Amino acid sequence: MNDIEQKISEINGQKIAEGMDEKGYILLSQFLPVKYCKELISKYGNEDLYRKIITMEKYRFGLGEYKYFKYPLPNLIHIIRKGVYPILAPIANNWMRLLNLKRQFPNEFERLQKLCHDNNQTECTVLILKYGKGGFNTLHHDLYGNIFFPMQLVLFLNQPDEDYSGGEFVLTQQNPRSQSRAIVLRPRMGDMLILTTNFRPMKGNKGYYQVQMRHGISEVCDGERHTLGIIFHDALR
Repeated sequence: MNDIEQKISEINGQKIAEGMDEKGYILLSQFLPVKYCKELISKYGNEDLYRKIITMEKYRFGLGEYKYFKYPLPNLIHIIRKGVYPILAPIANNWMRLLNLKRQFPNEFERLQKLCHDNNQTECTVLILKYGKGGFNTLHHDLYGNIFFPMQLVLFLNQPDEDYSGGEFVLTQQNPRSQSRAIVLRPRMGDMLILTTNFRPMKGNKGYYQVQMRHGISEVCDGERHTLGIIFHDALR
């Protein structure tokens, strides 16, 4: 996994901070090598890797399926989760300060995980999602308890226009007392999206205020689409 560790070491933290502060998301192109994308898809059917399977239509989340990994995570996913977190923690802590929120996050992933476990949040939240023709995901937040880290990762495992069509990644931004703004992204295989889990700060005339953001997936017109979602906080038992 030296290639992944090298990719993480090359991430420009200042650039990430600027993108997250400005938009609440930033896309890193070609982060995950194709071989790992294909490996994750090939193991989708290995039920030994997962603790829970969710059929989206059952809960009116959309149309498709996702599976929560169980601990211990595959080494590839563990390295990304543990390695990217320290880059994002200072950005998250600055957001808390700008918004006058008392919460601060530890700089090391292990300490965040201990904080979750001390609050009975012990279940793994990393998941892999699969959509077929007609599949979609409704707009949502990925919150699993009182302890939640305000940023997460999405890694795109298929090539649009080759493996599937449609299935755009959709973000909405809800400014107070105004209509929502939609942002539509078409990431390619191996791209990694860093995005807000719930909200981001925006500067106004009287200081900073919270802007609510949600994310989802538009309808897949044809083919199959897989993504890997890496949420840093764990879920309640």
